[in-house]
Amino acid sequence: MRSGPHLVLLAVYALFILASGSRAIVQLATQFHEAPVAYLLSLVAALTYVAGWFAIRRAAHGRPAFARVMLWVELGGVVVIGTLSLVERDWFPDASVWSDYGSGYGWVPAILPIAGLLWLHRRNTESERA
Repeated sequence: MRSGPHLVLLAVYALFILASGSRAIVQLATQFHEAPVAYLLSLVAALTYVAGWFAIRRAAHGRPAFARVMLWVELGGVVVIGTLSLVERDWFPDASVWSDYGSGYGWVPAILPIAGLLWLHRRNTESERA
């Protein structure tokens, strides 16, 4: 089932795969020594977005379990890394995608998994009514 929210989620995930993945690869290749934790976490975020993209795509075809898990993992990553980046500033001399709860990306990293979970909930509610 292709819906407006589903396509928007997939588009934003694709954009974040490209943005966070390319940034992480360049930073790891050229500046690893400056902030290895932040740059590796950005790569982890990019890989999480890849898994999330596939999970949302599967959920649109009636298989939501993987999406539910991935969206909670992603939200947990944003909360844990966001909190650590505020508490342990020395670990993050440069920002990662999820540091400061994704403020460097307009807080979209924090909003995206919540939007995905709301979409899944709405989709499940609609399918139960049908």
